[in-house]
Amino acid sequence: MSIAQWPVGERPREKLLERGAEALSDAELLAIFLRTGCAGKSAVDLARELLSEFGGLRPLMEAPREDFCRGEGLGDAKYTQLQAVLEMARRHLRESLQCGDALTSPDLVRRYLVSQLRHSPREVFALLLLDNQHRLIRYEPLFYGTLDGASVYPREVVKLVLASNTAAVILAHNHPSGVAEPSQADRHITDKLVAALELVGVRVLDHMIVGDGEVTSFAERGLL
Repeated sequence: MSIAQWPVGERPREKLLERGAEALSDAELLAIFLRTGCAGKSAVDLARELLSEFGGLRPLMEAPREDFCRGEGLGDAKYTQLQAVLEMARRHLRESLQCGDALTSPDLVRRYLVSQLRHSPREVFALLLLDNQHRLIRYEPLFYGTLDGASVYPREVVKLVLASNTAAVILAHNHPSGVAEPSQADRHITDKLVAALELVGVRVLDHMIVGDGEVTSFAERGLL
């Protein structure tokens, strides 16, 4: 039976319009993205098979192009649509930070940093550059490392914040291992950066470590 023959309240699009996107299952959301099924399968049936094949929604969305396009009903057109959707989500989060106070939106800051850093296979050290009202000026990935770490140079950080007229910063980096616990090296470089930036009147509001599904805040841990 095609989705058009289902009761109205069970059709994914109508269900979303009536109850909101959060009311839909992963398969129903994916079915809306797919739009159509294939021979003998509704879009929801196909979505369920793809979720089973890839191991869930996240592995499907993060799959490399070659792997993604091998899925039934998928291909370059769907891959480009997905990348566009993901990039729109990242830009929406960034613009939300540019309009508000980062200090009063810790969940938004976390979500934005996760969108930028969680998928990187190597360590990336980045800054959220903020104005004097703690609104986002821009996100700046500054140092790149390996699976285990990245070298961070305070002098380069100071040069960047001065050049961008930054009033405050949030430091951030990812742990590709997935464990968001701060290391001794993380604490040491944080102390060095706080001291260096204090000399030029720039405040470090936080240092956030992005792991796999979790973000650790130095400020919340009392480490700043």
